[in-house]
Amino acid sequence: MAPITHFFLAVSLVLLYFSSLSVIAFATDGDYVPKPFTEKPEQVETTMLGIQGMVYCRSSDRKAMPLEGAVARISCESVDRYGLEAEAVSFLSGITNAEGYFLATLSASEIQNQNIKLITTKCKASLELSSSDTCNFPTDENNGIAGAPFPSCRLLNNNNFKLCTLPRPFYFTTSSPPPTLG
Repeated sequence: MAPITHFFLAVSLVLLYFSSLSVIAFATDGDYVPKPFTEKPEQVETTMLGIQGMVYCRSSDRKAMPLEGAVARISCESVDRYGLEAEAVSFLSGITNAEGYFLATLSASEIQNQNIKLITTKCKASLELSSSDTCNFPTDENNGIAGAPFPSCRLLNNNNFKLCTLPRPFYFTTSSPPPTLG
């Protein structure tokens, strides 16, 4: 599992554990007595999530060049503060610069749903859009179509910004890949 998955799994398990302690209290005679839920578990989260990566154009002669103006999509599963599955979160990166670099950011306030704070888990990046008329066929190299998980993330700015990096670039090509049989 990727480090980000381990982190969110651990947070979810801790939240689930503490919420179960709040729900059930044991009487002195050993029988359990339901106790109303009175407090919310403390949530550990960062203020911002950032994902960075690279997008290239690979020509028919296998030469790769940075693709300026391309866009990536970030899709994350999410759970609410109690560890229950919530709606998925999906957002687009900014356009790539002249070196093919993109940065996608998401703030905690952007994923609040009816005052329910969501914790994003199992995030993946994939190719969304090419800026080139000639190099516009996405490839699944490095999971550019299927979605690549983020194997490395680090906390910045006093743990207020989590920056995740895709270790390998995505590629668009100048020609359509052959159809797959199956």
